[in-house]
Amino acid sequence: MTLTGALLSHYRRHPLQLAALALMILLATMLWSGVHQLTGQARDSLARAEQSLSGGREAVRSDGQPVTVDDFVRLRRAGVCVMPWLEVPDPDGPGRLVGIDPLAGQCLVSDSHSGRAPALDGDPFVDIHRAATVSAATPVDSPLHLIVGESPGPLPPGYESAPFQRGPDTGELGRSFLLNLDALGALVLMITALLLRAVYRLGQAQRETSFVLLARYGVPDRVIRRRLVLEILLLSALCIGPGVWAGSALARLLGNGFGASLEGLFDLPLYAGGTDWLTPALVMTAVVVLACVSDLLVPARCRAWLDRGGRSLWPGVILAAVGGAAVLVVSGLAATFAAVAVVFAGVGLLVPTVLSHLADRLAARGVDELRRWRWRELGVMARRLALPVVALQFTLALVLAVQALVASFEQTFEGWLDQRLAADWYLDVPAGADAGPAADWLAGQLAGVDGAAWHRIRRGSATVASIGADDGTRASHRLDLLAVAPIGPLLTRWHLLASADRPWDALARGDGVMINEQAARRFGWVIGDRLRLGEAAPGAATDGLPVLGVYADYGRPEGEVLVAGSRWPAGQTPSFEGFAIEPGTADIDRLIDGVTRRWGGEAPEVQENRAIRASANAVFQRTFVLTRAMTLLTLVLAGTALLVMGLVFITSRAWYFRLLRAWGLSGREVFSQLLRLCLGLTLGVALLALPLGIWLTWVLVGRINPEAFGWSLPMAVYPGFWLELLVLSALIGLGIAGLMRRSLAREATS
Repeated sequence: MTLTGALLSHYRRHPLQLAALALMILLATMLWSGVHQLTGQARDSLARAEQSLSGGREAVRSDGQPVTVDDFVRLRRAGVCVMPWLEVPDPDGPGRLVGIDPLAGQCLVSDSHSGRAPALDGDPFVDIHRAATVSAATPVDSPLHLIVGESPGPLPPGYESAPFQRGPDTGELGRSFLLNLDALGALVLMITALLLRAVYRLGQAQRETSFVLLARYGVPDRVIRRRLVLEILLLSALCIGPGVWAGSALARLLGNGFGASLEGLFDLPLYAGGTDWLTPALVMTAVVVLACVSDLLVPARCRAWLDRGGRSLWPGVILAAVGGAAVLVVSGLAATFAAVAVVFAGVGLLVPTVLSHLADRLAARGVDELRRWRWRELGVMARRLALPVVALQFTLALVLAVQALVASFEQTFEGWLDQRLAADWYLDVPAGADAGPAADWLAGQLAGVDGAAWHRIRRGSATVASIGADDGTRASHRLDLLAVAPIGPLLTRWHLLASADRPWDALARGDGVMINEQAARRFGWVIGDRLRLGEAAPGAATDGLPVLGVYADYGRPEGEVLVAGSRWPAGQTPSFEGFAIEPGTADIDRLIDGVTRRWGGEAPEVQENRAIRASANAVFQRTFVLTRAMTLLTLVLAGTALLVMGLVFITSRAWYFRLLRAWGLSGREVFSQLLRLCLGLTLGVALLALPLGIWLTWVLVGRINPEAFGWSLPMAVYPGFWLELLVLSALIGLGIAGLMRRSLAREATS
């Protein structure tokens, strides 16, 4: 037999170990590479949006009609530097393609003050003809934009220039969200490394006798080590390639929902991008090799020191305490994630030691010999299966925390929608129509009607400046502006996160403003701060209006200011205008017909509450799809690994169970001891995962979520889900015991 055949004979005897290693490498590669491709594509989209033509200008028609190809031809013939920009869905995957005319774009380079060409080559940019073909075959309307140079000069009659902004103002929030996903991906890699190392090391322990025999036959130790490294590299090569391909398929499957979430949450379009195969392959190969054969790189003296340290409680206690304190005081996502990693490292050192010490104490106090044996055996299992036990605990804690985050968000979002969509009907004012006469008519028609309420909505933007105590103007910001009149029951149902005394009465009088949570967090504004809307006129008073309240505003990254209708800036045209109507006993069809007549017969767009809620829920159901997929697959990884590890470990100690038979126990009694042992291990891990999961839930909702999304969530726990995790852990224990029973039965009959 050759040396290679001798080394591989172990996997012929234990094919389950080889299958477990291959499955874990494949699943981990698929999961991490899929996340890497989506986040990398989103980061590239953010960079494209900010660098390509962000902050530029476009040519629009003075009559408000959309521009067409004929307008592009007319402007080019008039000597205007203009380039078409057409965004369409990518037919081959998630994201968008951008159709441009490279020849027309050359003038933008020469017209640029920086002298640098915009980044218009490669993905997602394609020829305008291909984009137009895709647009014609897509039911979604794709508007054409005509980009002009930085100094376009006077445009021909019938055209004017307008800002063209593709770079989101909330890029920091978008980056925070992507960093959040990267951190989750890193945790998946860490759990995978622990699991791989556990399965591989147990296999190496089983192969130790073979290594000694090969050494006696004259095979040098360095040759055996090189062959082991080559073995794991070969396994990685066979599994990582299909894993990256599966990750690409996962990215395509989740890409559309992920892109919709990015655009809805952060104003960030997801542009099409190429598939990055090399980075995931290299990273996963490095993780697999270091996890499995790192012992070959660590001197034996260091390994012995690490093993002695792993049996002590103090290193874990110190790390967990330092990391927990750091989470409370550090700022920024990166620092928070680093502190969380320190806590996880400390807990990882503590859990096997705590389980082992607890089992030994219970064994010392036992009066029944069989019970003492069972507790001693559980302590041995906790020490020998330390890595998969820690990985399962981390996974259970992660699943618990993510489930609590998602459930809290869904519950909070439902309550928020109940407040925001309090009216039954919403009417959009047609473009160019005067909403004033309709508002006066509605006020007269609904006055005194049982259960009736309504208000007029105007949306736009305004420059908002904070006024200091010395009446000096601090930094000003461009924020969304929301004006509502009258301030009635449809609005006063809103729950305020913070407020002054009787805030709604003061807002109705025009004696102050309210801001959303995003503005409060981003700019540090609190109740009582004074804000000025618009640019201050020469000689005008600069005392501003006080902040009366802070309201939750889930799902939007922008800062917003809420004012009474009387405080709408004079002469400013709103970008949106509409009515929210709760008709009570009034006939809604008659009300719609009445406002239509006051707009010269031009009917408004009418939306019912149920349709708006369904659309909003559909968007936010996609927000955590990727997170849920990651946690589910990670749980499958950890459960499978512990199942395999427990089976292999107990199989290696099968002679203990045969000794129980020699002591006079029946086969059913031996299986009962085995079952108690397996359930004790898996349920003990699940119970220890609960406090870590609750703490991680607090970190997610109280520290990470405000940084990543711009809003906070209430801390909530769900004991029902804890029970589900305990049941799942019990099923894993039952699986180990069931497989072991079959193994013992086969040995007994052989």
